[in-house]
Amino acid sequence: MIAIMSLFEALSRVADRELALAEGEILFRLGDKVRSIFLIHSGAVRLVRHLPHGPALTLQLAEKGAILAEASLFADKYHCDAVAMSTSRLQVAARRRIEDAVTRDPEIARLWTKHLAAEIQRARTQVEIISLKTVAERLDAWLALRGDLPPKGQWQRLASEIGVTPEALYRELARRR
Repeated sequence: MIAIMSLFEALSRVADRELALAEGEILFRLGDKVRSIFLIHSGAVRLVRHLPHGPALTLQLAEKGAILAEASLFADKYHCDAVAMSTSRLQVAARRRIEDAVTRDPEIARLWTKHLAAEIQRARTQVEIISLKTVAERLDAWLALRGDLPPKGQWQRLASEIGVTPEALYRELARRR
């Protein structure tokens, strides 16, 4: 029966509870003990690392249907902050319950592995973009993958995704007009 389910659906079955977050609310912080993995049912939660030289770097923007903090399943502490970008509804699954499901059910283990492989590919793409030297090159690479610019109200998030300050992104966008 699990064979036709998605990983999200399978993990929803082992979730303990639901949680509502307001926009801007912190779900966890860098260094907090890992106790849970989260399933996003609505809204958006951003995994962010604040860099010492200024900009915040978005590691993941988890929206409806996404699994959040899966990279922390076998870690002791979270490696970044998680902040609600909008009012969000999540399911919370205790770490030990996810570990048990992945360990005991070969189909969930296969789905978990497939999911992590896709996340590695996404992360490598983000690293490629961030490794480019100029804001113009980073923006061009992002647009080649994603298509159009997000709405103006989401440009700060885009700046964070490509690892530049919002001001640098705004200058590049103004230059292109």
